[in-house]
Amino acid sequence: MEQRVYNFSAGPAVMPKAVLKKAQNEFLSYQQSGMSVMELSHRSELFETILSDTESLLRRLMDIPANYKVLFIQGGASLQFSMVPLNLANGKKVAYIDSGSWSKKAIEEAKKTAEVVTIASSAKNSYHTLPVIEPVTEDYAYVHLTTNSTIEGTAYLDIPLDKFNGLPLVADMSSNILSSEYNVEDFALIYAGAQKNIGPAGVTIVIVREDFIQSLPELPTLLSYETYANANSMYNTPPTFSIYMAKLELEWIEEQGGVAAIEKANRKKEQLLYDFLDHSDFYTSPVEAGHRSLTNIPFLTPSPTMDEEFVIAAEASGLTNLEGHRVVGGMRASVYNAMPIEGVEALIAFMNKFAVANTVTGDVNNA
Repeated sequence: MEQRVYNFSAGPAVMPKAVLKKAQNEFLSYQQSGMSVMELSHRSELFETILSDTESLLRRLMDIPANYKVLFIQGGASLQFSMVPLNLANGKKVAYIDSGSWSKKAIEEAKKTAEVVTIASSAKNSYHTLPVIEPVTEDYAYVHLTTNSTIEGTAYLDIPLDKFNGLPLVADMSSNILSSEYNVEDFALIYAGAQKNIGPAGVTIVIVREDFIQSLPELPTLLSYETYANANSMYNTPPTFSIYMAKLELEWIEEQGGVAAIEKANRKKEQLLYDFLDHSDFYTSPVEAGHRSLTNIPFLTPSPTMDEEFVIAAEASGLTNLEGHRVVGGMRASVYNAMPIEGVEALIAFMNKFAVANTVTGDVNNA
C-alpha cells in the first residue's frame, strides 16, 4: 500500500485510517448482502438500519434532546444559507454575526429572501478577531452565527448567549461540529456539512427543534425542513454512502471517548502548534489569542514568495494541503478530529527545519 501523507486539507478532510479500512473491508459486500452500500436500496432494511444507527450515534455524542429532529440533507452548508431564512424568517428581520468569509456568504444568501441586519462584524480588521457583540434589543426571527471560521481561523468556543436576549440561535457548525462540546439546547437549529469531522462530502446534518419546523406550502418541496422531518430524511434518495461513512466516523468518535475526549485531544494539538508559532521569530499567526480555532490554524512566513516555497517543500515531505485559502493566502493547517498528534509534531519539525534553512542566523524558534 502506498504510504499515506499527513493531510491538512480544510475539507474534504482527513479521515481516521480505521474508518477507511472498515469501509474497504465492507465495500464489496455489506453485511454479507453481496452488495456494496452504494448499491443498497435506500428503502432496504439494511440501509434503514444504517440511517437509524447514524442518527442514534449523533444523538448520543451531542446529547441531542428528544424534541429535536436530526435531518440528513444534500447541498452542503451552502444550501442551508438559503433554507434557514426560507424556513425561519416568517416575514421578520433576521440578525447575522459577520465573523468571516463563510458567515459573509450566509448573509448574502439570506438577503435574497429576508431582511437581514448584521448586528456585529469583524470585517474591518480582516476577521483576525471575533466581532464585538452588543446586547441585542430588537426582535428578530433568529440570530445566526458561524461557530468556526474555516478560512480565517477564529472560533466561538463559548457561545455569548447573554447577548441575544433569548432569541432563537442558528449556528453553522460545519468546520467544528464534534470537535468541541456545545449544548444543543442553546440552539434552535444547527447545521453542518459533513466533510470535516463526519465523513466525506455529500451529506449535511441539520439538527432542528421541532417547534421551528413549519408547514410552508409555498416553499419548493425540497427546501422545506418539514419534508425531511416527515419523511425521515428519505423523501427522495438520500446520499446513502456518505451517511454510511458518517456512521463509521461517528462510531470512531465514540470509541475515542466521545466529544469531550476529542476536544481534549484537539486542544493539545492546537496548543502545540500555537506555542510553536507564538515563540517563533520566523512564522507569524494573524489570529489574536483568545479568538483562535481549535481546528483551522493559519500562519505566514516572512513573504508570500516564501509561503509558496513552504507549501511546495512541505508537500514533498508528506505534509499536504497546507496552502491557505485564496482569500487570505499564506498557510493553513486544518487539524480536525482525525489528524493524529504525530501529524502536528511532524509539521512542527518541518517548520523548524524550513525556518533554519531560510534564516541566516540559524534556528529561529526560541521555544
